[in-house]
Amino acid sequence: MDALFILSILSMTSLSLSQECRPQLLENVDFPGTDINFEYSPDVHHCQHLCTQHPSCLFFTFLRADWTVDDRHFHCYLKKTPSGEPNVQTPLVGVTSGYSLKPCNPDPMPCLPNVYQNVDFFGADYRALFTNTYQECQRVCTRDRFCGFFTFIKEDFANEQIRYKCHLKFSWPIPRTLNVNRKPGVVSGFSHSIQLSQPSDIACSEKFFPNTDFEGSAFESQPAGTPEQCLALCSVNPRCSYFSFQSNSLSCQLKNDSNQVVMKSQEGVTSGIATHFCQQDTSWVKTALEEVDFQGSDIRFELMDDVETCEKTCSIDQNCQFYTYVNENFSDSTYSRRCYLKRVTTMPAPPKITKLDNVVSGFTKRTCI
Repeated sequence: MDALFILSILSMTSLSLSQECRPQLLENVDFPGTDINFEYSPDVHHCQHLCTQHPSCLFFTFLRADWTVDDRHFHCYLKKTPSGEPNVQTPLVGVTSGYSLKPCNPDPMPCLPNVYQNVDFFGADYRALFTNTYQECQRVCTRDRFCGFFTFIKEDFANEQIRYKCHLKFSWPIPRTLNVNRKPGVVSGFSHSIQLSQPSDIACSEKFFPNTDFEGSAFESQPAGTPEQCLALCSVNPRCSYFSFQSNSLSCQLKNDSNQVVMKSQEGVTSGIATHFCQQDTSWVKTALEEVDFQGSDIRFELMDDVETCEKTCSIDQNCQFYTYVNENFSDSTYSRRCYLKRVTTMPAPPKITKLDNVVSGFTKRTCI
């Protein structure tokens, strides 16, 4: 092991030791201001995990179900300051505040066993069926690899026709590079420890169609650095049947016409078909991408002499999913030799949460096994 890599490990260790592990929650205490943004959470523990997985969140304030000032129930406000401490703490009924668990070496995929009565996880539906109980609905969600969370309609719901209906809902289970751009003088790549699919004894039969576009409108576009990353995104999305990766724009077009695949010759486009219930080839994560910038989602940056050290540092840091390294000859010397370590949230997170009588919502229990 070279000296610079040892120094990098020591740097990360000193960073983690300088931050105190504070899992305790402060009920009816507000950390006003300094918001990064807000997400929806059904309880304060989910909110704390969201803060922990967010690249820059240091502390948070959660508006509980008993919040009475307005209708902002289940709002999880993610926050940070340069000092790492809230600027102000004030008493406020109906909120709970706390700190990121990053210094506590948390489980990257936390177990979320709770269910929530009279709470609707609104949106993100991809499948519905009827089950006798919410427990059965949760079991179906747990065994369906696409399901991140669910909402079950109870027997006394006002609309009789949808009683006992179990709504399965999708949440991205793998890291997504949220902004991918061409930029001279930088190199980007992925942690070699990244998890992209559930283990399987069967190897996927993957096939790419270079200079070929699968025609049809995309139901969603995601940034991606390679066709292989685009395949991984398509394969974990229940709506995606096939994809087209556009190398010029570094975009992954997810498509789902179940009736036909119309191929058209198109330079600079690589297409492919989703793979399921098999072990994907993840060797592509070990290839660094020259002149590609994974913009944003920064945990921190450190000065390093080469991209190899940057990749090693990301791979041993459980919080790091991908990185961007700025070469020494970069046009602006202020940023030269910076290794930006990056991550995004991968735990299930409903796009919206509301109160609704006679429904039950919850999460998959796959991470609890």
